Amino acid sequence: MSSPISAPEPLTPRERSKILWVLLVPLFMALVSVSIVNVALPAIQADLHASSSALQWVLTGFALAFGVLLVASGRAGDIFGRRKLFMAGIILFAVASLVCGLAPNTTVLNIGRVAQGLGSGLINPQSVGMIQQYFHGPARAKAFGMLGAVVGVAVAIGPAFGGFLIGALGDGAGWRATFLINVPTAAVALLLAALWLPRQKRKPGRVDMDPVGVVLFGLGILALLFPFVESRLGPLVWLSLLLGALLLFAWTRWEARYKSRGHEPMVDLDLFRIASFSYGSAMITVYFLGMTSVWVVLAMYVQQGLGRTALEAGMLSLPAALMSAVVAPLAGRGVLRFGRRVILVGIACAMTGLLTTIGVIYGVVHFDWNIAWLYLTLVLVGVGQGSVMPPNQTLSFSEVPLKFAGAAGGVMQTGQRVGTAVGTAVITAVAFGVLARSDWDTAFTASFLAIVGVLVIAFVIALLDHRRPKPPGPATGPLQQIPTE
Repeated sequence: MSSPISAPEPLTPRERSKILWVLLVPLFMALVSVSIVNVALPAIQADLHASSSALQWVLTGFALAFGVLLVASGRAGDIFGRRKLFMAGIILFAVASLVCGLAPNTTVLNIGRVAQGLGSGLINPQSVGMIQQYFHGPARAKAFGMLGAVVGVAVAIGPAFGGFLIGALGDGAGWRATFLINVPTAAVALLLAALWLPRQKRKPGRVDMDPVGVVLFGLGILALLFPFVESRLGPLVWLSLLLGALLLFAWTRWEARYKSRGHEPMVDLDLFRIASFSYGSAMITVYFLGMTSVWVVLAMYVQQGLGRTALEAGMLSLPAALMSAVVAPLAGRGVLRFGRRVILVGIACAMTGLLTTIGVIYGVVHFDWNIAWLYLTLVLVGVGQGSVMPPNQTLSFSEVPLKFAGAAGGVMQTGQRVGTAVGTAVITAVAFGVLARSDWDTAFTASFLAIVGVLVIAFVIALLDHRRPKPPGPATGPLQQIPTE
């Protein structure tokens, strides 16, 4: 079945460069909003007199809405045009940020956060899909390198930026500014998208969005994520995992049956027969399960365990952010020559950084070392972040047909969101479980060792992919027969 979107006209390097910047600015904005809230929560609680449950939904409302929409959004972009969905996501995210920044109470704030999650869920798959669409060969590797740099910097710099705003403006105005800053940024991004993103016409014909598949998958992911973000509701909430598994199983059966009837499913399950995509999706899901908890645990420990300010806690992420920005483009290009070896080195660097961070914390507590030594160890974490994301994107999508680029991007990012939710719940549970019987220093050490254990699993998956036999010639699987360009 041909792609419902007409093929793009050839672009000059200058035009592709403009497209890349348009894609990266709102993506950076959306990802910063994920991590910036980590340091803003105490200020929100003080200013709005928020209960612990309402405060929890500031985090979980965004995560649930974001994760549930990703694959459906990617599929819609493949059908109706990625430019339209991308711009719609920017508008929704901007309006939601305004609602959050002006929220008079936690109810309005959480409605805004859910809407932010939906907007981000529209933006992210289109970014991956358009890179796949407009960039080829070394240019695509470089573009994914820049994408990886943006992801790494956004996640790491969010706490520092939030701490700066709260420190400069005070608790009340500071936490509101963390949301309101998105409004002018989104306005600029929307203008540039209207000017620089190529328009495409949808080919005439029947639109097949697979509504049953969309609903089954969305409900399955929601049921899977819910107990991890709402574990405080009690032990019965974990039954949602069983429901999620049943819904996702039903989804796979429906997708196979839907395709056998001559329709185009939401996600062609033959995608998972592409080894590079399957290994890459599994590895990055496990990687996110561990690494996204690093900055959450570090922020909690520095503020609650060491008694430092939100700004001091946030500033510790800056070296990692800067190093990730430097390394990611280099790793994106280096993967064309060295393959998965780049990812293996990156994961090893991240594990080394985490273990040496534990050593420095021991020195801070027992030998009065300066906490600034953490800047050096966290640099290694930044090297790891920059060395894993871009190469994995490049390798995972190297054999994915263009017509499935948005849906495939949604699948991979859904795995990342599931990894993030599960990892944050598990790693923070380790921290608080140890804290109930010991002190913050021991809890921090246990959490970071747990993260290292998760990264060992990611390393093994990447190693298996690196060592698997590669086909001697062009791939001949069902999807590989479709041109990827």
